[in-house]
Amino acid sequence: MIPDFDYRPPDVPLSILYEDDLLLVLDKPAGLLSVPGKLAGREDCLISRLQAARWDALLVHRLDCDTSGVMIFARTKAAQGFLGQEFEKRRAKKTYVARVWGQMSAEAGHVDLPLAADWPNRPRQMVSHEHGRPAQTDWQVIGRAPGETRVRLAPLTGRSHQLRVHMTALGHPILGDPIYATGPARDFPRLMLHAETLGLHHPGHGEWVEFSAPNPF
Repeated sequence: MIPDFDYRPPDVPLSILYEDDLLLVLDKPAGLLSVPGKLAGREDCLISRLQAARWDALLVHRLDCDTSGVMIFARTKAAQGFLGQEFEKRRAKKTYVARVWGQMSAEAGHVDLPLAADWPNRPRQMVSHEHGRPAQTDWQVIGRAPGETRVRLAPLTGRSHQLRVHMTALGHPILGDPIYATGPARDFPRLMLHAETLGLHHPGHGEWVEFSAPNPF
């Protein structure tokens, strides 16, 4: 069973990592929606908080509510279109850090498992070789501790819940995951998944830029 979503967004100030006349880069806190939810009581989100301070902020991509880290916004329609293409054409490069359950046996690997929505159990996603869309993730161990492994994850595609489902499929769910983790792996104060870096071409001068947010765990 997926637990009910009790939305309690954190009362923290905006963390702007970088800004110029075309883009804004923020460090999204865990527990805050990227955009307003469909149900009442879920209006508070990062884009609304940002637009209160920077009226021209435009959405480019999203992070899961439970995920923290680097998130980029545009400040003009042209920049929004350019940055959107960076993600759509897979030119944008992202890395995440996660703490996962158990000891991973190898030091690095590649996951190639297609993903589809598990419609009766939304928002859950699932591996489906029949109906899924292609999804690939590279992973590398960067640390070990009793009962857990710290990994750096590089999604090569951008499917919903991709990293969470891929790690679960390997038998190593991300700690604190309220949807995919079970038992003691779920008993953490937050989802241990953080968007660490984001690199893409700048919409103004076209050169490669990379942004990072400090890991909170």
